[in-house]
Amino acid sequence: MDHVDAPVLLEKSDGIGTVTLNRPKSLNALSEDMLAALQSTLDEIATDKAIKVVILRGAGSHFCAGHNLKEMTAQRGDADGGQAYFNSLFETCSRMMLTITQLPQPVIAQVQGIATAAGCQLVATCDLAVAADTATFATSGVNIGLFCSTPMVALSRNVSRKMAMEMLLLGEFQPAARAVEMGLINQAVPESELSEATRAMAAKIVSKAPVAVKIGKEGFYKQATMSLEAAYAFAGAAMAENMMARDTEAGIKAFLNKEPMPDWAEN
Repeated sequence: MDHVDAPVLLEKSDGIGTVTLNRPKSLNALSEDMLAALQSTLDEIATDKAIKVVILRGAGSHFCAGHNLKEMTAQRGDADGGQAYFNSLFETCSRMMLTITQLPQPVIAQVQGIATAAGCQLVATCDLAVAADTATFATSGVNIGLFCSTPMVALSRNVSRKMAMEMLLLGEFQPAARAVEMGLINQAVPESELSEATRAMAAKIVSKAPVAVKIGKEGFYKQATMSLEAAYAFAGAAMAENMMARDTEAGIKAFLNKEPMPDWAEN
């Protein structure tokens, strides 16, 4: 594990990489230090074949309160009023969000407490999400005069347009049960069962052939932006590529022969 005082901690166990946002006193806000540490950790995970799936969680009582507004406001004294800083900050955050989507490993958000603004964006960006039934979600920037434009990108790709616009324009907190209905998260469980439920989901992914998971995640996001015709052409080529993998051949053989699935290779 990383040094316990680091902004982000990484723990590896049983094929699962658990990433912890480690600034509970600031509700794990995405400060400059937090963003840099999270980017570095994700880059490390991307090349670690021992990690098959990632759990992203927050230390303390809350998941993530979004950007650090105090840190941002301090830049108002710059000659340009902070504009260059703000552009750089949002570019840095967007790069980190894209890295999650581009990781070969699936990422599961484990959410307790609040996930608001860029924290809600972080949940929407993850491939899967499990939350405590007491967790709440909001893109609440509109309440203080700052529309959640970057959170909108991930949110609008997870929930319907009407639901996304409701969250973005009203800025109200949504309970976990409604977040499930909206498609923002996969399931809500009692808080006492949150860690166990998230790890159980992760363990199921660990049990799958890594080559299939990697091809599948990459293909999912690529085809989502294509026309229907282009998506089928791309997906067909992806399945053909998948069929050529030794693990796939072994898995199909075991299924046809009613034998146990093989031990999958590292890649």
